[in-house]
Amino acid sequence: MERGNEEARQKAEQDARQRTAGATAAATAGDEDAARKPTDLDVIRARGMVLCGVSFGIAGFSVQSSQGKWSGLDVDTCRAVAAAIFGDADKVKFVPTTAQLRFVALLSRDIDLLARATIWTLTRDTALGFDFVGINYYDGQAFMVSKKLGVKSAKELNGATICVQPGTTTESNLSEYFRANGMTYKPVVIEKVEEIGAAFFAGLCDVLTYDGSSLYSTRAVHAPHPDDYIILPEIISKEPQGLAVRHGYTQFADLVRWTLRAMIAAEEYGITSANVDEMLNSEDPAIRRILGVTPGLGEALGVDERWVYNIVKQVGNYGEVFARDLGQGSPLKIDRGLNNLWTKGGLHYSPPFR
Repeated sequence: MERGNEEARQKAEQDARQRTAGATAAATAGDEDAARKPTDLDVIRARGMVLCGVSFGIAGFSVQSSQGKWSGLDVDTCRAVAAAIFGDADKVKFVPTTAQLRFVALLSRDIDLLARATIWTLTRDTALGFDFVGINYYDGQAFMVSKKLGVKSAKELNGATICVQPGTTTESNLSEYFRANGMTYKPVVIEKVEEIGAAFFAGLCDVLTYDGSSLYSTRAVHAPHPDDYIILPEIISKEPQGLAVRHGYTQFADLVRWTLRAMIAAEEYGITSANVDEMLNSEDPAIRRILGVTPGLGEALGVDERWVYNIVKQVGNYGEVFARDLGQGSPLKIDRGLNNLWTKGGLHYSPPFR
């Protein structure tokens, strides 16, 4: 009986070894095939530029000047990705796309990266054929009023007339907020986004509600006298603006994800476009890893070891970019708020670079 058990055990072990050997051979062959097949990052590198989907014009996020130069937070995020891949932030082509066609542009390969004030939701992340890889701006629905109205809080808007676009989450959020706070309002429903701001500034409603970033942009660009209007402090919804790539673009997705994190980490460690050369001599092990003085992280992503150095030197850390495009150095003058570092009460936080 014992001999029979021993023979069965030996046979089982031999079968297991054969299965392991077969699996190893198959995996090796698969690795060899993968090595011969160009990766998603190889395709972009061979093209010589990143194709970045942006808006046709949202102040602070993506705007093209009369000279053809693009600027904004979304634009600088794309430039940072180009700096990481090519060592040159200018190796990016900006492809304007509408809200209706932005997802089609990504799936049809007209763009590699969608950085267009796009809200990250569960259904968009799971059902549309692409992946969100990071949040470059934490937004939320807010309210803008004329200073003449004399209110300082959304809780004071009972009975107000409010301009809102129909059939949107903005409309449903508005209804839920007022109902939850025991207030009433009169909606002024306007279908076209570009007409809502005009109606508000013409005095057809007391309040304009939209994503906070859009309100700041509308005030800066379209208000006859921007200083006459304020955005109230209440944020009544979560509208995180994410970066999206095609599903299956694993290596490129990793690169975009860690590019955004690199901009955040650089701010955390005090690495700026002005001092990054000096920081190459830092004795801090974390800074040496981030800037590629200690090699390894670039190889892990398939790019040059100085990829973070190139991002910061040519584009800046997250704080520099925010200040330039949206903050006190811009016409919008948006407070950092949730877009501050986690160490300063915000939500931006990078996993360790190691």
